[in-house]
Amino acid sequence: MTEIFKNSEGDSIAASIFGNEDNPLVIFLHGGGQTRFAWRQAAENISKKGFYVITYDLRGHGDSFWSKKGNYKINDHKKDLISIIKNFNKPANLVGASLGGMTCLSLSGDKEFSDLCKALIMVDIGIYPNQEGSDKIVEFMSSAQNGFASLEEAANHISEFLPHREKPKDLKGLNKNLRKKGDRFYWHWDPKFLQGRKGEDIKNYFGHLEEAAKIQNKPTLLIRGALSDVLTEEDKDYFLEIIPHAEFEEIEDAAHMVAGDKNDIFSAAVESFLIRNN
Repeated sequence: MTEIFKNSEGDSIAASIFGNEDNPLVIFLHGGGQTRFAWRQAAENISKKGFYVITYDLRGHGDSFWSKKGNYKINDHKKDLISIIKNFNKPANLVGASLGGMTCLSLSGDKEFSDLCKALIMVDIGIYPNQEGSDKIVEFMSSAQNGFASLEEAANHISEFLPHREKPKDLKGLNKNLRKKGDRFYWHWDPKFLQGRKGEDIKNYFGHLEEAAKIQNKPTLLIRGALSDVLTEEDKDYFLEIIPHAEFEEIEDAAHMVAGDKNDIFSAAVESFLIRNN
């Protein structure tokens, strides 16, 4: 089921809903350049285990609003998340990948609003994204600004970036990540989304997340794709040092986009953690 939430400024946030609203709440936040549909299979699986699951398009992505002022910092995403949770009379179990994970971490360690978070699952992201790995993603997201002539061309471009993943035979799913304008296909995110991030030092740009992590006391699970260059071994160790109560799972043969690479194994790890902490 599709639903439109409104943030505190009245902007529209597109979401997909799974399960019974009486069940514990789980909210999935995707990474930069993705949409809520990246979580569809995992969300369906987890809702069948007795959870009420929401996946939504972050601002500047998919069917949600695009900020005219280019307000796409972590704090802006956090405000949207707070607005969504406040629709329900209960805290949320937060599952976030990359940008979504950093948004969830920021809320879980927020002195004023941390009670809105029941448990935290970080998907292939630590306190900071690895500079080199993160820069590769930003470079990819900045590519093909003139769009693609066909879904096939877009699929080939994505396959070059994700060589470990088998190219899908049915390309219809790409329509969720692309928008058609005239006779060409373009990425389904706001180009302004990248403007504030380009050229910034990782620790300067995301330094506030370390402060949130130091006071965060929620049940926490860190999931890493074994092939990831965004959450390295060093980054993983630092996360577990800052949040020593966190659990850790590594998924073999998965890179940064863990759910897309090994969805069944990913879903099982998330389900197990949620069941134990709800």
